[in-house]
This record gives sequence, structure tokens and C-alpha cells, in this order.
Amino acid sequence: MSYLVVFVVDEIEHCPPLFDAWEEIGVTGVTILESTGLGRIRRASGYRDDLPIMPSLRNLLQTQEEHHRTLMVLVENKDTIDKLIEVTENVVGSLNEPHKGVLFVLPVLRVVGLPDWDSGWQN
Repeated sequence: MSYLVVFVVDEIEHCPPLFDAWEEIGVTGVTILESTGLGRIRRASGYRDDLPIMPSLRNLLQTQEEHHRTLMVLVENKDTIDKLIEVTENVVGSLNEPHKGVLFVLPVLRVVGLPDWDSGWQN
């Protein structure tokens, strides 16, 4: 069985060492998306103390959104998932602590478009 690992990185400065750690255990082909959460958007649209004395319309509309990175990768087995979680926590800290990120794993029943990927699909 194949698996999709999705990791929302809370602090994007963790990304470069995280990519190195994942590559060291053989995890490649990571898709990286810029993302942010609804709670952060709502907090960012509140009171602003960073405006100049004479703000322009651009200053008023500009938000201070905090961005995350959402990483997605297909892996072939549960051993790789365990290694991936271990090296991830070595980089970012325990995922059970606040503001470290969220990682989840989903089974993948079929992969189309990656000719070398064995998705275990049975007719």
C-alpha cells in the first residue's frame, strides 16, 4: 500500500533542514504549497500598529499574514513513515507541542500520472 504524508510546517524557517533530513532517508518528490490558516487570517485582520502616520491605501489593505508551508509526499511503506516522523521531530521538535505543525497520513488507493510509482492497484 502507498501513503500520502501531509505536513503543515508552522515555522517556514524549518523547511530547508527538513528537506535535507527527508532526502537523507530517501524521501523525495515533495510537493510544497504556501498556506495559511483561517485563525491566522482573522487575527491578522484585527488591530494594526505597524501603519505609518500618513498611510496609503496600499498600507491599509496590506495584511501581516503568517504563512506556513504544506508539504505532501507519497511514500511506499509504514517504515518510511516512521522514519519521516522521527526526522521531522528531530528538526521541528515534538509535534505534540503547540506551534510545531501538523502531520497526517492517508492511504493511497491508486496513483495515475507517475509511471514508476507502484500504487498496488488491483483490478
